[in-house]
Amino acid sequence: MSQVDVVTGAFSYSGAAIARELRARGREVRTLTGHPERAPAGTPIDSRPLDFTDPAGLARSLADADTLYNTYWVRFGRGTVSHETAVANSKILFSAAAEAGVRRIVHVSITHPSADSVYPYFRGKAAVEQALAETGLPHAIARPAILFGGDGVLVNNIAWLLRRLPVFAVGGSGKYRVRGIHIDDLARLLADLGAQDGSTVVDAVGPQSLTFHEMVDVIRRAVGSRALVLPVPGAVIPVLAGVLSVPLRDTLLTADEYHAMADGLADSDAPATGQVVFSDWVREHGAELGRRYANELDRHFRPVQPVPSSADAA
Repeated sequence: MSQVDVVTGAFSYSGAAIARELRARGREVRTLTGHPERAPAGTPIDSRPLDFTDPAGLARSLADADTLYNTYWVRFGRGTVSHETAVANSKILFSAAAEAGVRRIVHVSITHPSADSVYPYFRGKAAVEQALAETGLPHAIARPAILFGGDGVLVNNIAWLLRRLPVFAVGGSGKYRVRGIHIDDLARLLADLGAQDGSTVVDAVGPQSLTFHEMVDVIRRAVGSRALVLPVPGAVIPVLAGVLSVPLRDTLLTADEYHAMADGLADSDAPATGQVVFSDWVREHGAELGRRYANELDRHFRPVQPVPSSADAA
């Protein structure tokens, strides 16, 4: 009989990759999700509510689970959702897992979390790591900087902008480094960590670290863009991102995201835990990158619009 593993958000980006990897290894997968409407037709994945107002229900959904793979977080605050809310919700989830007797938790964090960080995202991630340690459960923490591959947002939307704008602005010197990991490499790493015992923390990073300017240039060449890559003062970047966000009906980039990257928090000097080389992958997929804009608010905050039937379309 196959083991049951629980993945938060198995119909989302990283959660879907983790679920695919686990199923390929013969594991039975269940998901806790706030978006059951995103389930692909005919999915074999059992779906339960990720309802933080019902801790007892979460514990019941985790009662027969071997390992919990947690991807839950919020990229930025919006409405009543904040990083502080995400920390509180994570504590509820971990407590439910402990009550249910889950053997192990594998948690996705971020490079350079710190309780003293000036950035709420990184402070929040540090608080969640601390809460996980306090459960006493065996656990593994993987710390990626950025993700690429599949239907990821960041690289695709840089490509989208490069295809459409005559000028692409880079903040400051653009020499701050970025070290991403392919989404499938992350999924393999997490599944490997799930099979281990004890507790560990590891940076989830690929084999290549590029400056942000180099990263943009790799994408620019791959998509055949003629855009001029222009250095501008760092303070200008959040303003430009805010202006572009209005017609896109999205949050393209927050000021904290830009400044954290410019401070070097998207890089790591740890040994590579992924194999896919970013520039190789971009060159291979350049023809398809940036053809459509990936809207973060549509993915996480707005309800999925039903596809009209043939009768509706008529």
